[in-house]
Parts: sequence; structure tokens; C-alpha cells
Amino acid sequence: MQPQSRRGFLTELGIVGASGFLMAAGISTADGVRAADTLKITSVEAFPVRMWKGFDPSTSVAFESDVDPRRWRYRGPFAQLTSSILVVIKTKQGITGYGLGAGGKVSCQIIEGHLQHLLLGTNPLNVEMLWNQMYSSGLFYGRRGVFVMALSGVDNALWDILGKYSEQPVHHLLGGTKRDSIPVYQTTNTAGIDAALRRGVEHFKVVVADGVDQGESGKGRTEKALIGTREMIGPDKSLMIECITRWNDVEYAIDMARKLEALDLYWIEEPLSPDDLEGYARLVREVGSTRIACGEHEYTQFGFAELIRHKAADVLQPDVSWCGGVTALRKIESQARAANLEFTPHRGGSAFGLPLCLTSNQCNWAESFGDESRSTELMMAMSSEVRGGHCFPSHEPGFGVSLDEKLIKAHIMS
Repeated sequence: MQPQSRRGFLTELGIVGASGFLMAAGISTADGVRAADTLKITSVEAFPVRMWKGFDPSTSVAFESDVDPRRWRYRGPFAQLTSSILVVIKTKQGITGYGLGAGGKVSCQIIEGHLQHLLLGTNPLNVEMLWNQMYSSGLFYGRRGVFVMALSGVDNALWDILGKYSEQPVHHLLGGTKRDSIPVYQTTNTAGIDAALRRGVEHFKVVVADGVDQGESGKGRTEKALIGTREMIGPDKSLMIECITRWNDVEYAIDMARKLEALDLYWIEEPLSPDDLEGYARLVREVGSTRIACGEHEYTQFGFAELIRHKAADVLQPDVSWCGGVTALRKIESQARAANLEFTPHRGGSAFGLPLCLTSNQCNWAESFGDESRSTELMMAMSSEVRGGHCFPSHEPGFGVSLDEKLIKAHIMS
């Protein structure tokens, strides 16, 4: 009998194919057990890495007083965007998986002191079973936040191994797609808009600078700045705004939405605290001129189930490197589909986020990820190709990232 190919073997077992679902309890056919049981994890490492040029999280902050407004905005070195980690998982057979997560040194300690003990010696193909074991093991201290950021990096590395073992890109493992690309939306400031327009970008998101603390004068500055942005991109391009929770008062947010109606915003993103589900539900009910987007700082399919139950979002924005990895992200996509909500992952233009963006009918575009002017070589190695305003996936096995340990160790955060 001819030996079965890895791809055919996994397809037969239901690990890949039209449904894209992994078998939760492992592999079940006799030949499959013998073939897959030889695949074993031998090491699990995690590194805090530098993704942006010139960024130093160890820089001390000198606040002017106990009520310095910057205190409310200080995120520290373990917040998501400033605390990327890379997880490296090796197998006995020489397959190495790379996974993007977050949480900095704290997250690396969780992986090295806790999660690796659930992984060493196991079969990495049992991705969903391992996810459930790791998540369950952290229930008493880590249902959200840094623990799930660590879990995300591990899970993504396991999916990379699964893709490499099956000799397929991850977007094929998730069921494939009829699209060979997806439009990108550029998160930028005013200075970056002209360059993005020249690159063919048609969808833009800008960050607002003022919020509740700046009162009525801040409202005026925001309105003026966004009028200028709309004039720059023209009436036919999509315009979204990111509030970074600075509008953390429902009445303020409703008033701002009304002031900005004429700008035809596609969405207002994360105006309130992620914990204010009732506030978000009210915005969804009362703001009719645009969509309310949130979820960037929500965790796992369980957290998103609450967002959906409260009808607290029009657009769900999980981040694959924070929300629980691809295993959680694909479940969140299924929840979005069942609720008929838009699904637009945060930083979907990364090599790790793009597979779900590409394969989901609920997703219209992928957020930009790398930027050569600010990004390190490591960041660019994990960024999907962008040309003509579209994001293109790698067709290499796994996530197709051009990583190796030399590159990672050259970018370790001190």
C-alpha cells in the first residue's frame, strides 16, 4: 500500500477540508494514530520582541503630579501593542512553529513556568484539545489579559506546525477561500494618508486625540480634524475613527456621533471602556449614523459571547495575538456569522490574522500591520504583502512567515 501523504491523511481525519474544524479529541484511525503519534513537542520557548523602531518600554515616566492626565493613559510595558512576544515550539521531527502573542516578559514567564508543562511530549496536531487544557488550567487566574495573550502565542505556533506538517497554508486548513486577496484598511495619521492613497488604499482609520477630559474644546478639535481628513481622502473612500476609550462617557460619545454624522463614518471604534457592555449596547441602539466597533480588547470566544448577548457591537474586532489565537478566533468568527455581525480582526494584515480575514464572509477588509518607516525587520517578516490597496496571503505551509531564531534573537526586548 502506498504511504498516505500528510495532506491526504489530515483531510481524511477531518482536520482540514471544507469545514476547517480540528478534531477536539485527537486522531482516530489506526494508521493515523501511528503516523501522528510520532510527532512530539520537544521544546517551548517565548521571547519578548521589538516590533517598532526606537521603542523602549523600560524608559521611566516622570509624571508632573498625582493628577497628571497622562496617568490615565499610561499603558506600561505589558499592554498589547508594546509587548509582543514570539513563541517557538519545536518537535522531535524537526518541524518548528512560530506564534505571535503579547504580554511581554510576564507572558513569557507564564509560558515557561506553566503552559510548557502541558505541551512537552504531546502531539501538537491536537490543537483544540491542547487549547482547552491550557485555558482550563488558567481559569483561576487568567480568563482574560496576559494569560490569554500568552495562550495566543502558543496556539498560533501550534497552527503553524499543523500547516507545515500538512504542507498547507493556514487559510487552507480553515476551509479555503475563493478570494486571492482582501482590501486593506490603513490605520494612520494625517501625515500618512497621501502615501497610502498613492498605494491604492481606499479605506482609512484615524485615531482621535481628544476625549472626555478635553471637554467641549476637544470636541471641536476632533470635528475640525476629521473634516480635514474627509476632505483629504474624498467622499468615496471609507473613513473610520479609533477612540482608544477616550470617549469613556456614553453621553459624550452619543453627542460626538451626532456632530460627525455629515462625515459618513463607517465606524466609531472603542469609544468606551471594554467593560462597559451596557454603554456599548446603548450606543448600538441610539447611534444610527454609523457602526459601533469593539472587541480589540476582549478575550476568547466566551468574552465575545457576552458582547453579542448584550448586542454591544456592530463590528467585532478580535486580535489573533491577544484573543486566544486562531483556535479562539475561528470560533469568534462563527459567532459573528451566526449573529450576522461584521468580523474585522484587529491587525488582520499580519500573517497570523489574515487567514481568518480571507476565509470569512463576514470580513470585508484587513487592517494594515507592518509599516517600513516604523517597523523592525522582524515586524515586516510577519506582515502580509500589500499592493494595489489589497492584502495578499502567503501560500507557504503554515503562516508562511520568514522567521528564524537568528532574526528573533536579534530583536529580543531587553
